[in-house]
Parts: sequence; C-alpha cells; structure tokens
Amino acid sequence: MDYKVVAKNILDKVGGPENVKDATHCFTRLRLVLNDPSKASKDEVSKLEGVISVVDSGGQFQVVLGGKVNKVYDEFLPLVQGVEKKAAAEAPKEALKGDKGSVWNYILQTVGNIFTPIVPAIAASGLIKGLLSAAQRLGWIAADNSTYVILLAASNAIFYFMPIFLAYTTAKTLKCNKIIAMMLGAFLCMPAMVTMMETNFAVPDTIFGLPVVKMAFTIGESTKVFGYTESVIPIILAVIVLKWLEKGLTKIIPEMLQIILVPGLSLIVMVPVILVVVGPVGAYIGYGMQWLYSTVMGFSPLVGGALIGALWGVFVIFGAHRALLPVGLNDVAVTASIHKCGSGHNTLMCYAGAANFSQAGAALGVMLKTKSKKLRQVAGAATISAFLVGITEPAIYGCNLRKKRPMICAIIAGALGGAIMGIGNASNHGFANNGILTIATYQCADNTTGQFIAYLIGIAVAFFGAAILTYIVGFEDDKDEELDVAA
Repeated sequence: MDYKVVAKNILDKVGGPENVKDATHCFTRLRLVLNDPSKASKDEVSKLEGVISVVDSGGQFQVVLGGKVNKVYDEFLPLVQGVEKKAAAEAPKEALKGDKGSVWNYILQTVGNIFTPIVPAIAASGLIKGLLSAAQRLGWIAADNSTYVILLAASNAIFYFMPIFLAYTTAKTLKCNKIIAMMLGAFLCMPAMVTMMETNFAVPDTIFGLPVVKMAFTIGESTKVFGYTESVIPIILAVIVLKWLEKGLTKIIPEMLQIILVPGLSLIVMVPVILVVVGPVGAYIGYGMQWLYSTVMGFSPLVGGALIGALWGVFVIFGAHRALLPVGLNDVAVTASIHKCGSGHNTLMCYAGAANFSQAGAALGVMLKTKSKKLRQVAGAATISAFLVGITEPAIYGCNLRKKRPMICAIIAGALGGAIMGIGNASNHGFANNGILTIATYQCADNTTGQFIAYLIGIAVAFFGAAILTYIVGFEDDKDEELDVAA
C-alpha cells in the first residue's frame, strides 16, 4: 500500500488542503476539522483503499484507518502545510460559532488533543509495572533488585512528571509557548517544591507576600498531603491562563522586545498565580472528580461496572470516551500515595476492558458466521487488534456497528463482564489499554488474587459471551462473496 497515495486520495475527497482547518490523529483515526464539511464526501472516502470507515462526529471528519494511521498521517501532513498556523488563528474564534453543539465539540476535541498523545506512554508504563509485579509474585525477582528498581523508576516517570507532559500537550493544543509551559510543569516537580508542599506542609510560605496554599485530602482512611508531582488538573488550568497572558503581553510589548520580555514576564507572573490561585483550584477540582467518581462507583460497583462495560464502546463511536480519560488519569494520580506499590490504581479502565473484549468477541462471532471472504478478513484483523492491545475501532466500524446486531451483543456481554469486575472490586495498576498483552497490569502488591480473578472472569465472559451471542443471533451478511462460496 502506498501511504502517500492514500493520504492524497483522502485529501482530494475532503475538499483539498484549503478545506482542512486542523489535522490530528489518535490510535486508529485521522481526525480532520474542515472549514466546510459539505465539501467532504463521506461515501467516497469510505470506499478508498486502506479506509475502514468514516465517522462524522464531535465536529471532526474522522477517517478510520486502523494501525496504519501513523504512516498515513505522516504523508497527509505535508500536503496541508500551514494548517496549524491557520488553525491557531481561527480555531478558538470559530469554535464558538455555528450550531449549539459546537462549544461542546470544541471542549471534547481539546480534551482529546491534550490527553490522547500521552496515553501510549501511560500504557507502556502500565505494561512494565504489570510485568514487574507478576515477576515479583512468581519469585523471579526481588523488590530490592537493581533491575527491578530501575525499571520501576522508568515506569513511574510518566506519572511523576505528569505536569511536564501535560504542559506540552496542552500548550500544543492551545497554541501557546510550549517550552515556557513545560518550564512551569518542571517547576512544580522540582525537589524544592516537593519539599515545600509535602515535607514542610505545616510551615507557612509566601511569594511576593502572598501565601502559598498547601492542602491535604482524606481518601478513605488515608490522608494525603497534596503535591504537584503526578497532578493532572492544575497544570492544564495554568497553561490556559498562560495562553491568555501571552496574548495580552504580546499586544502591549514592542515586537523587538517580545522574545525576552514575554516569556520572562510570563514566568514571573505565572509562578505565584499557580501557587496561590490556579494550583489550589485545580487540586480541588481533581479531588472533586475523584470523590464523585468514587462515590458513584461505591454506591453500586455492580451497576457502575455494567454501565461502563456496556457503554464504553458507544462512547468510542461518538469520541466521547476521550472526555473520560481525565477521570481515569486523575484517579491514578490522586491515589498514588495510598498504595503500597507506590502507584495509583483506577477502576475505569477495568470496566472499559469488558467493553473492549466484548467488541473483540463480537468481531470473532462475525468472522466465524460470515460467508463473505472480505468481511471475514476485516473481522479477523479487527478481532486481533482488539484482543491483543484493546484497539477496538476496527472492530466497531469494520463490522460490529455496520452489522448492528453484533454491536448489541457486544453491549450486552460488556455489561455482564463489567458487572462481574465491579462485584469483584477489580482495579487497574496504573493506566493501560485492555488487551491480552496488558493483562499483567491488573495484579500487583495491592490487588488480591480475588480481584485479579474477577478481572479475568469479566473479560472472559465479555469476550466469549459476545462471540457466542453474535454467532447465535446472526446478522445480515454481506453478499459480495456468495458466488465464490457457491463455486
């Protein structure tokens, strides 16, 4: 497959480079924001070589390409040179115009653009943590072994320095100075700041005479003194303020002095703003999110697990699952210090795992049931993608949603699997996509054998349940291969 040709064909069918306002991608989708959506032909793009499906959702024209999306995106981007500059000038203003849903679409896109780029690194971290935990439990390696210590430190880096990574992705999304944003994130992780905020929690400190706000939160029976390492919300709010500060300074400072004064004054202003206002507000928002999620799930883990297991795949269809990423990441950050293993846990990705495996199972059911060679190939590839690494878009768009009944079977089986996980109090060690390759992330020093077994039973019920249901219920099969079968 010539990825350059694929990229060129997609661009031609969406109205050419002048119609592309912004271009990004996630694990499987090329995400385009178009100036005039009416110029894009959904049907024609869907028929192009390499394209699995097309989704017009959340203000984006999303071309589902599967695992080849990175290569297509690399060829697509040079064809729309200047798109980022144009988007920087127009996106914030245009996002607030048009239909009533445009503001929500802009928020959803922004959240996705901030969190999606760091998910692979977080997933890799979870994989390493899971493998280390499994090796320790099996007696293959001791916790004080230097190899164990070094690899654990490598896996913890993404979480400890989370403010730096989020500063970069937020600044890139909002089109402000990425390096200054990263300096603010690094400042929050400096040892001196960790000592001031956590070790010397009871000692009052000031900056320019303003009090540095220090906080402590109670989670269950544990009390955590708040520190900015591993935090999520504070740096995002800080970069939002930074964007508008830079914009204001650029207007009043002569152009010849901007290269020094704009970043310098930005740092001088933002440091006290973070420590006195934005940081505390972000901390309370973060703990509020964690409390709300914990309260809802604590009310009935069975219902909570069933709902997420059933609806996560539906959220993926509309791109709304990206809005839940901050909830899961924030849960990991907030709970890190209360676990013996030193890493945060979350239940959201467990329940999402039931949905992922149910999509894989439904695709397997389609593969076993269909008489169409083309559909069998699509369903088979989609099953492998979802089963191994939890990438479900090929399964959803390639066969399950298109055939309708398999999607319903996946929702039912996902709900059952999620309910089992909820009853068994399963939790994820860190944050990772759900697939066979990341299964070790669901057991660690803090998880009981029962919790891990609950997860295993949940994904088994979701996978095999969806496959069996799909095979029994059936679907309207494709007819493109009937003559070949008859022959």
